[in-house]
Amino acid sequence: MAKTIVKLKSILKEEEYRKLQEIQNDEVHRFIYESIELCQPDDVFICSDTPDEIAYIKNMAIVSGEESAALLTPGHTFHFDGIHDQGRDRSVTKFLVPKGEKFPKKLNQKDRDEGLKEIRELLKGSMKGRTMIVRFLCLGPLNSVFSIPCMECTDSWYVAHVVDLLYRNGYKIFKEIGNDTQIFKTLHSSGELDERKNSKNYDKKRIYIDYTTNTVYSVNTQYAGNSVGFKKLALRLAIRKAHSEGYLAEHFMIMGVHGPNGRKTYFAGAFPSGCGKTSTAMLPGETVLSDDLAYVKNINGECRAVNVEKGIFGIIQDVNPKDDPIIWKVLTSPGEVVFSNVLVKDGKPWWLGMGCELPKEGINFSGYWYNGKKDEKGEPIPPAHKNARYAVCLKALENCDEALENPQGVVISGIMFGGRDYRGYVPVQQSFDWTHGVVAYGASLETETTFTIVEEEGKYEINIMSIQDFLSISPGNYIKNYIEFGKKLKKQPTIFGVNYFLKDLKTGEFLNSRRDKHVWVKWMELRVHEEVKARRTPTGLIPLYEDLVELFRKVLNKEYSKDDYIKQFTIRVPENLAKIERVKKFWQQEEDTPEEVYEILEGQKNRLTEAQKKFGDYISPEKFEIV
Repeated sequence: MAKTIVKLKSILKEEEYRKLQEIQNDEVHRFIYESIELCQPDDVFICSDTPDEIAYIKNMAIVSGEESAALLTPGHTFHFDGIHDQGRDRSVTKFLVPKGEKFPKKLNQKDRDEGLKEIRELLKGSMKGRTMIVRFLCLGPLNSVFSIPCMECTDSWYVAHVVDLLYRNGYKIFKEIGNDTQIFKTLHSSGELDERKNSKNYDKKRIYIDYTTNTVYSVNTQYAGNSVGFKKLALRLAIRKAHSEGYLAEHFMIMGVHGPNGRKTYFAGAFPSGCGKTSTAMLPGETVLSDDLAYVKNINGECRAVNVEKGIFGIIQDVNPKDDPIIWKVLTSPGEVVFSNVLVKDGKPWWLGMGCELPKEGINFSGYWYNGKKDEKGEPIPPAHKNARYAVCLKALENCDEALENPQGVVISGIMFGGRDYRGYVPVQQSFDWTHGVVAYGASLETETTFTIVEEEGKYEINIMSIQDFLSISPGNYIKNYIEFGKKLKKQPTIFGVNYFLKDLKTGEFLNSRRDKHVWVKWMELRVHEEVKARRTPTGLIPLYEDLVELFRKVLNKEYSKDDYIKQFTIRVPENLAKIERVKKFWQQEEDTPEEVYEILEGQKNRLTEAQKKFGDYISPEKFEIV
């Protein structure tokens, strides 16, 4: 440590050196020194999380031109990513794998030596003329068995600002840790910028993950999913850590659902981006503890979870006052919010699906925008991007759960898995047991690629547990860990499958309204406590009509018809059998697939086939017994 800290003393200003000297960790000093040597910034700013420093970062995000405060609502700013930098980019996000090390073949990867050479060449001198900002943060609540210290070196004031909204400040934690503490690290540079302060060399965008040193490298990109190293990039590191230590690092929302007599029951839920995760977590009358990421541990036999983050980097498309009153209130009231890739006109942010007519011109991610403007391929440019986002602290929401900072987390009583399945699964169903739920709903989660990924939309794919893009171990080992984790719990959470996107096979119309999900959630809460009965179908346990009638009246003040029930909960045997074959084919191509996967799928296939022989291809829910 002595040698590195001496080197830093000759580089840093006296005040910055003093702040860094408070941290007695060799790895921290070495990472900062090597980052400075590589990127060659003109200046280095060590953030020790004082209010003045946080305010300085916010101000510099505006002074630098990366954000603009030209919005009428106090505290609101906006940021634009480049037109080619609007989402996670699978093709350039890779694991760096040492020679001779076994790593799942299907995961995007590159030889570690080659990858480090390439990324260092791209980062070399990338911060000349700029300031390197060093942020110390914490994943999970402070002073918790869930806590993981993390740090980011970046030349983007926007990134340094956004992490302050999304993560707990960790400078104090870093002052207390020794050399034996595992740290997640990120080195990010926006690279050369154009006149709009956007990353210019998008063709040289690279996001590389060196899991051997728990380091993320990101260059020539600003989109937060690529540049904020503690979103899905650090999730990849956490999954490896969790697998080795016997817990779960998940793409989970966590919500508190109110039940009878003042009861609150905590649910976790995994949904691919754009499939209803945030809107479920934000249901009015319930509480939100997490909208995106969670660590889940066995604490004295209980399944406990925490929010990895303290804020939301949420998709803003379709947020409107009718369907999303809580988040709408935050996004239209004074307070600290950073909008990205929206349309800006008349001092207001505008986005797709906000429930009103949008302006015909304004400023957006493409520059000056007007109705009919086209991109270089001749495709129409929308007024706001479909993956436009907002960043805000969870505590700004009136329904933020009071346990957000509880170092012990909360007990998870139910887990829901949901995707975009237009053809097969009913809106809500309960698994027969833990392993059935893990396989039939989690490992079989099928969805459609959406605008959150830089590639073709509308492509169906298996997305196990909504975490497939972020796995850093083989899917088979991931499922094994999941099954084994549940077996060691004294009381396992009840697992549910949900599907908000079921369509009529003839008309193509959706069979659920967006608000119906609240009823499904309330039914799940009652099932966890065994307070309502269910019908046993080949794919899971489904609600009784009379219970849903009561819940629709109570929750939505809406009449629920028998015809709607029959349409929504009819078991579509051909579609479910076809789904099983797709899932089996997927798993047959994977490494380390546990036998339980095939056993559960074969059992489901046999039950469906038997029901088909007895009742036909499309079976009314009322044909199945009540249990």
